[in-house]
Amino acid sequence: MSDGDRFREPRVRINRVYTRAGDKGETRLVGGQKVRKDALRLEAYGTVDELNAHVGAATVSCAELGQEEMVAVLRRVQNQLFNLGSLLATLPGDLRPQQPRVGAGDVERLEALIDEHNEALPALRSFVLPGGCRANTDLHLCRTVCRRAERLCTTLARREPLDPWVVPYLNRLSDAFFVWSRWVAVRAGRAEVLWSPNDA
Repeated sequence: MSDGDRFREPRVRINRVYTRAGDKGETRLVGGQKVRKDALRLEAYGTVDELNAHVGAATVSCAELGQEEMVAVLRRVQNQLFNLGSLLATLPGDLRPQQPRVGAGDVERLEALIDEHNEALPALRSFVLPGGCRANTDLHLCRTVCRRAERLCTTLARREPLDPWVVPYLNRLSDAFFVWSRWVAVRAGRAEVLWSPNDA
């Protein structure tokens, strides 16, 4: 990203945590529009926020394994998810040129990381189950919450104008979480847990 393409730095001052403004079940989007707290757009960016919390947990798990490469990757993802939340919290007509967002470059970087990390993995002979180590499980949690965010944004895109890179980004990110869950387990020397239908 060149200096001319940089996003606007946040100008946030949080003096009070509660305002009582949402007590009637409404909140405001970035552009000032009042919306119900159970609106689909809020459900979408609330789920992205939930995903970000799971990514934070996965980052801690990877750090405890000494996997600093994955920690750096996940920290970048956390910032991208916050950018995505900003995008979802703003109606398209209110977006500013330097407002944080995700785009084609972010999707391409995810694809490159998926290819790079998948290349280092053994071929799969079965479906995998979450487990083997905490970091693997945390990344599978990220994958499932990411898929839910993707489904919500897909529905939102049918009902309202939505930035065209939101759904592709979440789609690639969920694929990345799958690959990363395997990668951290292999790097940690932990056996993957394979699906065994006859053990059910």
